[in-house]
This record gives sequence, structure tokens and C-alpha cells, in this order.
Amino acid sequence: MVALRSPPDSWGPKVSAGSEVLSSSLRALLAERLELKSAAHGALSAEVASAELLPVALILRDHPQLRFEQLIDVAGVDYLDYGRTEWQAETATASGFSRGVDNAAGHTLQGERRYAVVYQLLSVTHNWRLQLRCWCEGLEEPALDSLTPVWASANWFEREAFDLYGILFRSHPDLRRLLTDYGFIGHPFRKDFPLIGHVEVRYDATLKRVIYEPVSIEPRTLVPRVIRHDNRYDAALTNAPLGDQRG
Repeated sequence: MVALRSPPDSWGPKVSAGSEVLSSSLRALLAERLELKSAAHGALSAEVASAELLPVALILRDHPQLRFEQLIDVAGVDYLDYGRTEWQAETATASGFSRGVDNAAGHTLQGERRYAVVYQLLSVTHNWRLQLRCWCEGLEEPALDSLTPVWASANWFEREAFDLYGILFRSHPDLRRLLTDYGFIGHPFRKDFPLIGHVEVRYDATLKRVIYEPVSIEPRTLVPRVIRHDNRYDAALTNAPLGDQRG
């Protein structure tokens, strides 16, 4: 358990007055169980340990000073290559293969932290929003407690995270795939899942059914267009009167 960072001014972006009140309530009620990370667009972001997820969620929902009645979104995150860019743009040549993907860069995974789940909470009572992140337990089979006993809307959101990222939610009432096909293998939003997939599907007129075959697309790198300079955003023109702007 990590204590809250106390001085709000050190969080980076300036928080709104409502977020100041919310942060004070969170420090008073969950000082040893929640860590405030930053403020973005007037809303707070916090992190909770996996062992504390369920009890903290109940407090966030039920305490009269918080009253986060709605869970409006749940999203899985894969941090396998977080912070690494594959593309050369500004430093690359104008033509040739030097602009392609650098596959030898290696992964940026730090320790056991690869998968996380981010919850978007809304308090209708107080008109507050809170983004809550929780790191999953395990790398091969990442898992967290299900929040369906706290917010019923977590049901399909957690099924989506399971389908796309392979995150398991303990005590979920019906943890099945939601978006991919019945026979789909793997989890397509994981960073190490190939963009072309493993199989392709087509209807066979002879067999009169849909069949799966090994994917026939050749893996290749599509190089995006690189715009190095656009004179519309030239500093000399940005503040000029409208009639004087050219380019």
C-alpha cells in the first residue's frame, strides 16, 4: 500500500476546484490504500493495488463523500512496448528503407508489470470523475477481481478486456469472449499479437460452411507519410493578421 502524494501542486497539471475537494476526500478516506498519480483535464487519476481493488471500489461507490455510482468504462492496457517508438520520422531520409520499423529495438517491459485495467468512474451526486488504474497479477495469465458485484456495468466491459487482452476476472458470472469469433485463438490487442493475425476465414461453397485457413497475407511494413514542415504553422505567420498569411 502506498500513501497519497500530499502536495497537489506537485502533480503537474493544475486541478480544478472540484478535483481539489475530491482529492481531499480521497486522502481522508483512503490515505493508505490509494495513490493519486496526476490530474488531466480537471479529473483525477489514481492507482490502487490489486488486493485492495474490491474494498476500495465499495468505498468509492457507497461513501457519501464520494458516491461514484457509475462505472462508465473499463479498458485493458498492455505496457509491453510502452514509451518506445518503432518509426523514424524527423531524423529519417526522405526516401528509402531507413524510414521503416526498427524491429531490433527490444521491449521496454519493466519487471512483472505488463497488463493493467483502467476504470472510468462517475459521481452523479457530486459531478466528479475519477480514473482508477490497477495492475494485474501475473504475466502469463493476468488476473484481477471482478467488479461486477460493485457495478453491474462491469460485466460486458470485463468480457471485452478478457477477449482482447486475455485478462481474467475472478468471480465474473460469465467470462466469455465478446467480440471475436467462437474459435478465435489468442488476444488481438496484446502488443505481441501479429497485425495480420494467425488465420483467415472464408465461406467454402463445396462444404457449405465457413472454414478457417492459415493467413495468406504476407507480413510487410507500411511506411506512413512524414511531414517535416508545414508553412501554415510557421511562427512568423501564426500571429500575423489573416490577410497577411500566405502559404
